[in-house]
Amino acid sequence: MMLSIDKLRKTFPLEQGELVAIEEFTLKVDKGEFICILGPSGCGKTTILRIIAGLDNLSSGVISLNGKDIKGPGSDRGMVFQEFALFPWRSVRKNIEFGMELRKIPPKTRHEISQRLIELVGLEGFENAHPHELSGGMKQRVGIARALANEPEILLMDEPFGALDAQTRNLMQKELLRIWEETKKTVVFITHSVDEAVFLADRIVVMSERPSHITEIYEIPWKRPRDRSSMEFANLRKEILAKLEKMVKAD
Repeated sequence: MMLSIDKLRKTFPLEQGELVAIEEFTLKVDKGEFICILGPSGCGKTTILRIIAGLDNLSSGVISLNGKDIKGPGSDRGMVFQEFALFPWRSVRKNIEFGMELRKIPPKTRHEISQRLIELVGLEGFENAHPHELSGGMKQRVGIARALANEPEILLMDEPFGALDAQTRNLMQKELLRIWEETKKTVVFITHSVDEAVFLADRIVVMSERPSHITEIYEIPWKRPRDRSSMEFANLRKEILAKLEKMVKAD
């Protein structure tokens, strides 16, 4: 077990009382697992990811990585955002090397690591390009490479393909699986897309509406690559969609 979340609770203060956003969220993630978290809009998926990243505090509960409690940000966790969050004045290589610069990694080592990652994510020939010269998919490849540059234990991905068109999104899902299989990183991936979750995940964690908790965890035993047109894929997608729609209607 790599990541352990036990009875996580998150509240936000109101003028009178408090808003309970998440309660009794318990999840164990093994090393090398690919976990997708699904749930209605506003249920706290991103908040959970930010708590794992150490960017937000939990109100109660315990969260640990490799047996050590998470108290704040750390290089053992890499974050990939939906908005790309690249520095427009820095080249592809310099964006990837940013975290290593902060850690005072020698230039020669930075160059070697960034070149390896540029090749891993398929950006050879674009080392000196700037973000405005890149497509959306290419920008997200830079974001993934930058997150991997600090050699994190776990990769946290907050709807990283949500801003992409459907064709590019499908391509990036395949590319992410290729990178995941090569690096063997543990991944926690937030998405609104049931199709995306079924295509990518070892397990899908379905959350309820606020105050949110886990309603079900689906284990997917199928080998990759997965066939989106298969009957088993369609049936699982339909089952999860029905569960999510029932939550919204009940609200």
